[in-house]
Amino acid sequence: MAIEVVVVLSVAGLFAGMLLFSVIGRRIGAARFKRDPEAATTEGGAAEAAVFGLLGLLIAFTFSGAASRFETRRQLIGEEANAIGTAYLRVDLLPDDSQPELRDLFRRYVDLRASVYQRALDQAETIARLNAGDALQREIWTKALAAAGRLESPVQASILLVPALNEMIDITTTRVVASQNHPPLAVFIMLGTLCLVGAMLIGQAHSANKVRRWFYPVVFAAILSITVYVIIDVEFPRVGFIRVDAADRVLVDLRKSMQ
Repeated sequence: MAIEVVVVLSVAGLFAGMLLFSVIGRRIGAARFKRDPEAATTEGGAAEAAVFGLLGLLIAFTFSGAASRFETRRQLIGEEANAIGTAYLRVDLLPDDSQPELRDLFRRYVDLRASVYQRALDQAETIARLNAGDALQREIWTKALAAAGRLESPVQASILLVPALNEMIDITTTRVVASQNHPPLAVFIMLGTLCLVGAMLIGQAHSANKVRRWFYPVVFAAILSITVYVIIDVEFPRVGFIRVDAADRVLVDLRKSMQ
């Protein structure tokens, strides 16, 4: 099953769970109200404040972290394009007869890097493309060093080209780490648990009303479910509706400039 379907079903389950817990909370509150009406309306204020305060804090941190990681991943794509473009331009420093082969390797490398995360759900294909990129990196590095070490190569060839190639290679590892950087599963479990507890407290708070009103529990459940979905969608920007794929355009434009 596709991960986006799993996420939608999970969020729908969270919405239904919050409605269920609001009903449970109402029944618990109604039972307490029958036993002691005065205590049922005055107790629990501190607990509710703690739960909703912690829920708001956790949502703020997870949303802020997801947005920050989203921007970092998008920025890294631009940095990789700049690194590749710089290294490609510095190939001009090498002897003329060694440049065509290296430029062809660069073109193949950019084609690969522009598509490596396009099918992120297919882990096997993504790993295969990453490995193919590593192989091209080694080939570019070997041939560039050999060309820069030739007697007819200017001294500036090694001084300027090697750091550019290093940066081009290092940024790929940085992007891999960034793509795998997510909060622990326990954070999402805690977030879902607090949503359910909050829904139960909402139901309990309205237990004194004789007429059951669904407006507040439904609004509460809908807002929190949508918020959780957006957090997850931003956290995994290659599989949902909020995507970082548009940033890959800089690599495509770079490839066009290499014609």
